[in-house]
Amino acid sequence: MNAGAYDGQMALIVRRTEYLDGEGNLCMAEGPENAFGYRKSIFRDHPEWTIVRAELELAEGDPAAILLKMNDLAQRRREKQPLNYPSAGSTFKRPEGHFAGQLIEQCGLKGLSVGAAQVSEKHAGFLINRGGATCADMLKLIETVQNRVREAFGVQLECEVRIIG
Repeated sequence: MNAGAYDGQMALIVRRTEYLDGEGNLCMAEGPENAFGYRKSIFRDHPEWTIVRAELELAEGDPAAILLKMNDLAQRRREKQPLNYPSAGSTFKRPEGHFAGQLIEQCGLKGLSVGAAQVSEKHAGFLINRGGATCADMLKLIETVQNRVREAFGVQLECEVRIIG
């Protein structure tokens, strides 16, 4: 997918990808052919394809300024995200005109648990594993959060994480 945070995303730096299609043929996609969009790419539409190489085009810059920005972004993550617990990252996509975490928090769901799965008390957009959470715990918590947000605001939260299986 087109992973991104703050002011960056993969679409800005991927110059070309090489991948194996469903028949095992080696193929190539140049920048725009990767069809990057919000949390998607052509590879999301073709789960049978496997990326084997990506060529990135990074911008030149002052090493000291780059290090300063990296440290700032890392600090922001530490302050805002529950990095002390296992999670799959931000659980829900940003619904148009809203922020998922904010909607979840406004429903009073911070700290809500199903088994050992919990809506993070630090950032409601993250569902965390407090130790021993099962897949069933996480799926039930996702469903509960989606239902409560839909009932309160009429917004359907879509999972950002992919559930396989």
